[in-house]
Amino acid sequence: MDFRLLPLLFPLPSHLRHIRSSNSESGTRAMKRAFVTVGTTSFDDLVARVVANDTVQILKSLGYNHLVLQIGRGTVVPEPFSTEPFTLDVYRYKESLKEDLQQADLVISHAGAGSCLESLEKGKPLVVVVNEKLMNNHQFELAKQLHKEGHLFYCTCSMLPGLLQSMDLSTLKCYPPGQPEKFSAFLDKVVGLQK
Repeated sequence: MDFRLLPLLFPLPSHLRHIRSSNSESGTRAMKRAFVTVGTTSFDDLVARVVANDTVQILKSLGYNHLVLQIGRGTVVPEPFSTEPFTLDVYRYKESLKEDLQQADLVISHAGAGSCLESLEKGKPLVVVVNEKLMNNHQFELAKQLHKEGHLFYCTCSMLPGLLQSMDLSTLKCYPPGQPEKFSAFLDKVVGLQK
């Protein structure tokens, strides 16, 4: 029996699936999609960093051949393109990010609580990029704590290429779905509303 067929024959419910490493072996090269979101704000440094040649080359070397950017109200607006080995799609906003999150094999996000929670509840590997330009940055505290619990990786824009090269997605733990009250209590604690 070909054991590679087991996940197809006996799929696990999505909330029980372990996050797969981007280094998984397979005989064919599947379409791998990275989704980048900045939410409703702007985070031009992240958008510029992700479309920089070195970052795109790293994503390609990891097997990603489709990059989708949600750029919010930013001023950095990369030109979408599609070539045989790689596609870049860009948009500002959509009614919902649900479809992009479902199709993503990797999510790279700003550290907004809503974006983090939505990605984690979908069971997606998550890299949170902290905006160092924000003052009183509780987003950093949120990312640090969720990393400490093993749910995501985090970095700054300048550290993103190195993190992408060194991270092992198989070490991430699935975030328990359906517990927004725990996430809310955690946020209250991070921002100082609860002791």
